[in-house]
Amino acid sequence: MYNITANTLFIGKPLIYLPSCHSTNDIAAEMIHHPSTTEGTTIIANFQTAGKGQRGNSWESQEGKNLMFSIILKPSFLSPTEQFQLNITISLAVSELLTTYLGKKVKVKWPNDIFFEDKKICGILIQNFIKSSTIETSIVGIGININQIEFSEGKATSLARELEKEFDRNILVNEFFVILERNYLQLRTGGIDRLKSRYIEDLYKRGEAGFYKTKETVFKGMIIGVDEIGQLLIKENGNTHSFQFKEVEFLNFMDK
Repeated sequence: MYNITANTLFIGKPLIYLPSCHSTNDIAAEMIHHPSTTEGTTIIANFQTAGKGQRGNSWESQEGKNLMFSIILKPSFLSPTEQFQLNITISLAVSELLTTYLGKKVKVKWPNDIFFEDKKICGILIQNFIKSSTIETSIVGIGININQIEFSEGKATSLARELEKEFDRNILVNEFFVILERNYLQLRTGGIDRLKSRYIEDLYKRGEAGFYKTKETVFKGMIIGVDEIGQLLIKENGNTHSFQFKEVEFLNFMDK
């Protein structure tokens, strides 16, 4: 069970706790059709039977070990072409929380996975619902590995695994609500330039040579940032290429 202790205006209010569900994002998707559902409504589960990740992947999580929740936002101040600004804001909030405990080695793997020393510690799935020329509603699904030690996927880790102690998930989620609301309000009041600068600074493998794969080829390049609509910018032999989500894949960074 979780209790709200965070001093927030709306994030995490109300907080709906489910001992188990198929997916908090699916529950949130049902709730957004009710006029009484307010911005900041959060659904949190102790266990998900069908948690979702990027690219249609499932999200592995042991019961009672991690944080799994979905937050309903109403960023009507953003146009559809600005939706990546929400990715930036959410990613930075998770990164900021984890950096408090793990230090500066926490990085954002484009577009919005969170890594620590080449291992995934958090997955984020954002679903935007567009009406007319604005984003009417967004469902932000977040899974943060907290106390789980064993993973079938070798490239995953958790706070407990890295720091060799257990954490109070209730404390962590309340800390996150405060950080997220601060970043979200900064976005809402026109602070995207500062947020974007922080995001680029925290990009996983930025400035390091590595191999990337597209449908056509494998090439060696270097991440230098993102453009205005969130495309990944990779420099190759003096030329800069831009990629949308799913157009490019990270490969092993062995030859630098």
